Amino acid sequence: MAKNEISHKGVITEITPEATTVEILSLSACAECHAKGLCGLSESKVKEISVPTDPYSDRKVGDEVDVVLKKSMGMKAVWISYVIPLFILMILILSLSSVTVHEVYAGLGAIGGVALYYLLIYIFRDRLAKDFVFYIK
Repeated sequence: MAKNEISHKGVITEITPEATTVEILSLSACAECHAKGLCGLSESKVKEISVPTDPYSDRKVGDEVDVVLKKSMGMKAVWISYVIPLFILMILILSLSSVTVHEVYAGLGAIGGVALYYLLIYIFRDRLAKDFVFYIK
């Protein structure tokens, strides 16, 4: 695996001419712990990822594959989902507090600003999905 890629192992569950669906098992850091059965904090989730189908591959349903995303796209996702909303939240709280708005209204305004940001992300999700393309290695 190259250093500029993020990779997950998965199993092909469906193949269509447009997309191949791969199911990956996302494990928490506790997954390898010997006490995970007693603790109850270990978590694993099954996720389905849609990958463009390669018409020249001989893959079939049930094959184990590596699903890969460029690391730069992973960092872009972190910025879009965590860093920018944090900046919006902090800027709104600090600016509304500095103009002597009551703390409750400053907090609600900041939360509303972040909610508006996530609403815009939801509205433009199709455009963003074109940037984040997984592929099978």
